[in-house]
This record gives sequence, structure tokens and C-alpha cells, in this order.
Amino acid sequence: MADDYGILWEPFEIGNMTLRNRISMAPMGTFTPMQDGTDSEEGMRYYEERAKGGHGLIMTGAMFLNTELAQGSPTIAVDNHRCIPKTTVLVERVHRWGAKICLQISPGTGRNTVLGDMYDEVPVSASEVPAFYDPSITCRPLTVDEIKQTMEEWKVAATFALRCGFDAVEIHAHAGYLIDQFLSPIWNKRKDQYGGSFENRCRFALETVDAIRSVVGPKFPILFRISLDHRFNGGRTLEDSMSILEVLDRSGIDAFDVDAGSYETIDYIFPTSYTGDACMAYVCQQARKHLTKPIINAGNHTMETAVQLLKSGQADLVHFGRQSIADPHFANKLKQGRRQDVRPCIVCNQECIGRIFGRLTQLSCAVNPAAGLEAHMEVTKLPRPRQVVVIGAGPCGLEAARCAAERGCNVSLYEKEGRIGGTLFDIATPDFKQRLRQLISWYQHQLQKLGVKLILNTEIGAHDPVLESADAIFVATGSDPVRPNIPGLDDEKVIDVISAHKQGLPEGETVVICGGGLSACDAALEFAPKGRKITIVEMLPELARDVMSINAVSIFRLLDQYGVKQLTNTEVVGITSPGVEVLKKDGSRDTIPADVVVTAFGQQPNTALAAAIQKKFPTRTTAIGDCIQPAKVGTAIRQGFYAAMSLQ
Repeated sequence: MADDYGILWEPFEIGNMTLRNRISMAPMGTFTPMQDGTDSEEGMRYYEERAKGGHGLIMTGAMFLNTELAQGSPTIAVDNHRCIPKTTVLVERVHRWGAKICLQISPGTGRNTVLGDMYDEVPVSASEVPAFYDPSITCRPLTVDEIKQTMEEWKVAATFALRCGFDAVEIHAHAGYLIDQFLSPIWNKRKDQYGGSFENRCRFALETVDAIRSVVGPKFPILFRISLDHRFNGGRTLEDSMSILEVLDRSGIDAFDVDAGSYETIDYIFPTSYTGDACMAYVCQQARKHLTKPIINAGNHTMETAVQLLKSGQADLVHFGRQSIADPHFANKLKQGRRQDVRPCIVCNQECIGRIFGRLTQLSCAVNPAAGLEAHMEVTKLPRPRQVVVIGAGPCGLEAARCAAERGCNVSLYEKEGRIGGTLFDIATPDFKQRLRQLISWYQHQLQKLGVKLILNTEIGAHDPVLESADAIFVATGSDPVRPNIPGLDDEKVIDVISAHKQGLPEGETVVICGGGLSACDAALEFAPKGRKITIVEMLPELARDVMSINAVSIFRLLDQYGVKQLTNTEVVGITSPGVEVLKKDGSRDTIPADVVVTAFGQQPNTALAAAIQKKFPTRTTAIGDCIQPAKVGTAIRQGFYAAMSLQ
């Protein structure tokens, strides 16, 4: 065990619960519960795998008091005693590996309800306030009788937790959800005993604690999750939250789970690569001054930032969210001194919350396609070793080679460049892409451990002798930049976006980026802080159409912060000495001054080699990754994984 990480392995007590270490899996929705109110086998195995991986505490995602308050979200039915036996199985499968498990319970999303496919009724809230996702809809305030009924339902849920064997419960008062809507003046406009004064706004939360405590007794741990800084104008500030913490600290809560954000700043609820590591640790210093109980913190933590926070004394337990999805066994690997073997989360939001938000399906992971499907995606050895040739060491080829080698194959990986990573390596230059660099380093280490034969600076042709003896050939030759037929693209001041990352920008103060997708936005965010004056030109009505919506919140905030000019409905029609000629939607033309022009028109498949090899070896060749269809890194990794897993 590395001495630097020793503090993570110190046992810790919350109430009568003793944790074996300071590593907690953060509460995250999985979308795995079934219609009968029990979790699916996939969901239970998902939690169990993280317990097996060495976490001290496993937090469930938020489970709602009843289906009405859940407002469409799938949940374990904590109000149904028929769900107790199956949920007990979940708890005991976690306990079997020495971890503790906490049931997070919520009275509902309130005004944050996702309307439409998930829910088509008027949401409830503390007051008549606009629904977040559709401000034209006014929420219905809970009546006093409904609030009283809710407190009885908390007792039922607490009884459920005890009967199932959970070690603790956590009250979800987070992210502007229903309890937070009662606590916050911006959402609580009530005139009765649950609104108006500070004491009245706290009443809903305090009655919740009392209801649970009346069932679980004095020593059973009750945790309270709260955002201490909403981070938007009119929301609750860090200073505002301290008086709430003091009241709650005296109420019988055993630990506080604190961070920042709200749905108005949703990229802090689901942090992005742009918000940075440990992006919500800042709330702990102030909270420590006002609390006598343990503090838990979440927010893009690395193992190193967790150690730093714990050593500071400002927190006692650290949540790892998506890192726990990316590598369920990272805790054990760290304990065994195998830091290099920890597969890093790249904080892309693409296959975890992105799948839930975008597809209403259960979570997975861009770098770990087995997440949520552990039983179905278990990597097993083949009956006999196969000779596998992989062409291209981008993320798709790397994953195909790694997984095939783990299955016992003899793998040769050919790469025409002098290093691995492909385009992923080229674009991972800004600080907010440091996790991509870590992922490439992880693959490098895994290939070495698994004995993959890596041949760099080598191009393979369809008639190369190395292909003759291969049982399987995976062609992952990637993609090339799109070059539309625009006059002036060969001008010396023009550079494509990938080359801009690799080489840096040519001299010049004013920069025009042609194209408005993710690559263009990321380039702007890399070079604008260095003093360049940047304009992005996009022919479509909006920028970043290919970006997951939560990530886009961070991107647009930073583009505005750095003064990046954003032109939409504007088509690039030429590059001239003065700059970039454009055609606007209204038919008018203009020239945007530019010392440097960056082209970011997207990528197109590099299909030639794959087609030639498939023609010569049709039964042994599989084209994978961007040479089929350019896509994000998670899709590329998934294709490489599936290709290797399909070997028989």
C-alpha cells in the first residue's frame, strides 16, 4: 500500500456504523429498479461489485417515498413491504464483501421533475413556482395535509430500511429537490407554518429527521445531503447555508453530505471535465466551522484530492461517483499499491447520466462498458488462444487489444505513429482533458502487463504477411478531417483543429474557428485563456449540438467568460487575406478578420484499408471505431470491447 494514500484506509464511525475506510461510492441514480419496486439483478450486481472492489460505504441512488412523489423516476418501493425480501438480498450481497450500505431516500424531485416521457402531470413543490424544465408550467404546492402524510411515509421508509438491514439512511435534501425547495426562499413562498420565516422554512426538513428518528432509534445513522452553494443569482449562498447547518446539526443528524450546485447550475450536480477536480471541496472549510458532526464531500475527486481533503481535516469521508463506475475495484487496487492499474473516469458524462437523461435507460460507462452489466460482460478466457492482429492504436484499437489479451489471445497491435492514443492523444492538450491523457497512460500500462506486442511506426497493408497467420483482424484506422470545397483552405494561416492541438496555433491575435461542434468549442477554451481573440463560426442555429447537454452548460459558461464570439446561422464560404468570408442566413455576406483560421468541420471515416483487408480476409476481419463512423471516445471503446468479447 502506498503510504501517500494511508489516510484513506483509516476506519471511521458514523453513529453505530463502523466503516473499514474513508472511501464511499457516491449516491447516483442507476435506472435499474423494476416496475415491481425491486432492484434488478443488474442493479444488485452493480452495487455488489463496488463493495467487492473495496469501498467502505455504498450509497444507493435516491429512492422515493412513493411512486407519486417519484414523479416518473424508477425507484425501489420503500413503501411496499413486499419489496423487503429482494432488497434484503441487495443489502446482504454488499455486506458479504465487508462494506456498509446506506439507503438514500427522497420525498421527490419537485420542480426539477423531468416532464414529458417520464411525467406528464403538474409537478409538486413547496410553492407555486415554475417547473425547471418547462417554466410555463406552475408547480402545485403540497398542502399541509399532504406534508403530514409525507412525514408518515418517512416512517414507513425508515422501517423498510431497518427490515432490509441497511446500515444507515440518507435524507436527500440536495440539488434543489423538494426538501431544498422548502429550505430556500427563492422557491418557498408559503405563508403558513412551512414558509415565511427561517424557522418555518426549516420545518419540513426537521420534521423529516424527527419522523425517521422516531423509528430507527437514537444510534442508527441518519445522514443529510445538502448543497451549500446553489451557484446562481438568487439561489442559496454558502454563507446563507451555515445557519441551516447549525439548526440541522442540533436535530439528531449523524453526518452531513455536502457539496454545491442546483439544476440551474446542473454541471455541478453532474460535474464535468470543465469544472475541474475536487470542484466542490471548497464548501467543506466553512461547513467545518459550523458542524460538530462528520462531513462527507463529493465532486470530481481523484484519489489524490481525496487524500488532500482528508488531511486538511475539513472532511471525514470522500465520495467517489463516476470513478466508482469506471473502475469498481479502484479502492482495492490503490490499497495493493497498484495506482497505475486504476482505470480513470474521463468525466465525460456520456454513458452514465447521459444515458439516463438522453435515453431513459440504465447507466453504463464510456471507459468501462461492463458497468451495470457485470454479469453479462464478464471477461473470460477463450478455450484456446487466438492470434489477433489489431491495426490502429486509438481508443477503439487499444480496448480491442486489451480485452483480447485479457481473454488469453496473442495480440499484436500495429500503429503507424510513434505512440499510442490516436486522435485522442492529439486533442488531450488542455488541462480540462488531463483525464484523457491518464486513460492513454492506463492503456499503455495494461498492454505491457498483458504482453501485447506493440509495434509502432509501422503501417500495415492488405497484403502484409502478418495478416496471413491471424485468426482475427481488427481494423481501427480511425478518421480524417473533413475538408469541404472552400476556396482558400490551403492558405498558410489555415490549420486544422487537430494540428492546432498538436502544434499550437500560428502567430496571430485574432483567430476564427470554422465549425461549431465539440472540437471547435474545446479548441476555443484551450486558446482563449492564452490571450487569443476567438470567434467561432457555425452554419447551424446553435453551437455544440453534438455535446451532452450537461457538458454544454459548462462550455457555454466558459465561452462567455473568456469572451469567445459565437456566430451561428453563418456559413464559411471562403478564406482570404483579410480573414474568413461568410454567408449569413439573411443572404448577406461579410468578412470576419482573422490572423489564424482553424478548421473544425468534423471527421470522416478512413475506410480504404479496412475495405481492402476485408476483401482479402472477409471471414477474419472486423472494422471497428471511427473507420466505420466517427464517434466519441466512449463509443469507440465500446466497439473495441465488443469486438474482443465476440471472439469465440
